[in-house]
Amino acid sequence: MHPQRTPLRPLPPEQVSLGRAVRWRRAYTGISQEELGFRSALHRNYIGAIERGQINPTLRTLLKVANGLGIAVSELIRLYEQVAAETAR
Repeated sequence: MHPQRTPLRPLPPEQVSLGRAVRWRRAYTGISQEELGFRSALHRNYIGAIERGQINPTLRTLLKVANGLGIAVSELIRLYEQVAAETAR
């Protein structure tokens, strides 16, 4: 008998919006996930998980990501709010 798989839970919309904001800014900057990981001192797979909304990053991680993107964390939060507002429409 095969073990039952648990259904995947939907990702929290806040994490998805944050991930989209990070992805948008990274693409705007013209760098890869690997480069952002290097600049942020985070693994590229971790960056990818943030961008997919699979991780709820800590403030410390957000500071690292914002620094890697060359922006203040407040700017990253502003981008998140913009994406969240557009998604809510």
